[in-house]
Amino acid sequence: MPDEAAISSVYSLIGDAGFERLVAAFYRQVPTDNLLGPLYPPEDLAGAEDRLRSFLIFRFGGPDRYLHERGHPQLRMRHAPFAIDQTVRDRWVLLMDQALVEAELPAAATAIVQPFLHEVATFLINRGAKPNLVS
Repeated sequence: MPDEAAISSVYSLIGDAGFERLVAAFYRQVPTDNLLGPLYPPEDLAGAEDRLRSFLIFRFGGPDRYLHERGHPQLRMRHAPFAIDQTVRDRWVLLMDQALVEAELPAAATAIVQPFLHEVATFLINRGAKPNLVS
């Protein structure tokens, strides 16, 4: 996983616009995905998109709107109601990797964002055995 200084530098590379492209590209895929689609209520899809975008902007060194709106991320607690196993995690990563390609972020940003997202997705597995995390 990239170090904290690298993670915090991403916002300065891509700004709000880069995160908007990334998250929009991800959520365009969700409604038609047979595995992830059912996890996202259609009436809250826009809200989920906004929350992810706001979280990523905050986490990667941008304004802390997420903290003001939602408080501490508490990702495991917030995702506990959803059955996230290895298969769901892998599909989320696949769609996010496709979104990274579509968003056309600078390579330096993708090199930091992608492993971070993969690691967080693994961290959120809450059903079945977790794979060993390798740093």
